[in-house]
Amino acid sequence: MQFTMNFSKKLIFWYLENKRSMPWRKTTDPYCIWLSEIMLQQTRVEQGLPYYLSFTEAFPTVFDLAKASEEKVLKLWQGLGYYSRARNLHTTAKYVANELDGVFPNNYKELLKLKGVGDYTASAIASICFQEAVPVVDGNVYRVLSRYFGIDTPINSTAGVKEFKELAITLMDHEDPANYNQAIMEFGALQCKPKNPYCIVCPLNESCVALQKQTVTELPKKLKKLKVKNRYFNYLVLVVNGETTLVRQRTGKGIWQNLYEFPLIETTKEVALETLEKDKLFKSLKNATITLYNGETKIHKLSHQHLHTRFYIVELKELPLWSKEYVSCDFNKLREYPVPILLGKFIESFFKNDAFLLHLL
Repeated sequence: MQFTMNFSKKLIFWYLENKRSMPWRKTTDPYCIWLSEIMLQQTRVEQGLPYYLSFTEAFPTVFDLAKASEEKVLKLWQGLGYYSRARNLHTTAKYVANELDGVFPNNYKELLKLKGVGDYTASAIASICFQEAVPVVDGNVYRVLSRYFGIDTPINSTAGVKEFKELAITLMDHEDPANYNQAIMEFGALQCKPKNPYCIVCPLNESCVALQKQTVTELPKKLKKLKVKNRYFNYLVLVVNGETTLVRQRTGKGIWQNLYEFPLIETTKEVALETLEKDKLFKSLKNATITLYNGETKIHKLSHQHLHTRFYIVELKELPLWSKEYVSCDFNKLREYPVPILLGKFIESFFKNDAFLLHLL
């Protein structure tokens, strides 16, 4: 018991001395904590902070978020990745606003029932907002515990998840669960970092098993990742009379659900334009001038997919027959549509390329 207390108290003391100033640390409002935790899943704080500020400005309350259109939510989320988080966020906001009168559940068990809220997020909200003694276990926590206790069980295995959760429960500070959970997460982010951790000045270095055994760089252990799948995307960026283009909303359960994109031809390998022209999308293009925009194939890396992408600018005088399946929009309104970051970067590049735009006009 004394050992557990020393571990938790040292972490909390370190946290109070070293924590970063974050807007969500200045409140215990469940809406703000929930929003920040969903955004910071698989996202660095530096990347997530501007999105948090944008969302809280656009949607000050859960009612504001619930009333927003999905398109607006996805547009504000653009670039943050893992878009299912945004869709779940919107669904939960509508549920809390309409079914719970805007009041979030006040305990771990009920929070878990919210769409998009898993063990980690429920634990964070319950401890920070309601002082419930439930431990968070995220990537930072796995790293701290595996190194400090010298545990080499893979953290992404069933056995590992169970072992680390049980350990986290025994270490939980029941007197100050909010600060303890934030302390161990912050400690993993700033002190016990994945690479080049500050072991020399670490408050736990005298009893860290990994440091004693010189296995710090080897922990935590992970099972091998799934094989990366290569996909080949060929986008047709139509420019009709120099001012109009076509986009379509992606459906289904694959990547980028409900985001917009240009007409797409996906192939099994990288192919030349002559091969693409045999596709049905090309058949009704009359007197089109086709130019490859990016000379070098753009490789966009997702968690288990690498997208080898080319953008073809297709200049023509009239819309093709299949245009009814797409949304026709002026180029100057293209930025209003929520798109994957890959397409967002292309659009910005396209608009900045003055010489190319002059050529179109």
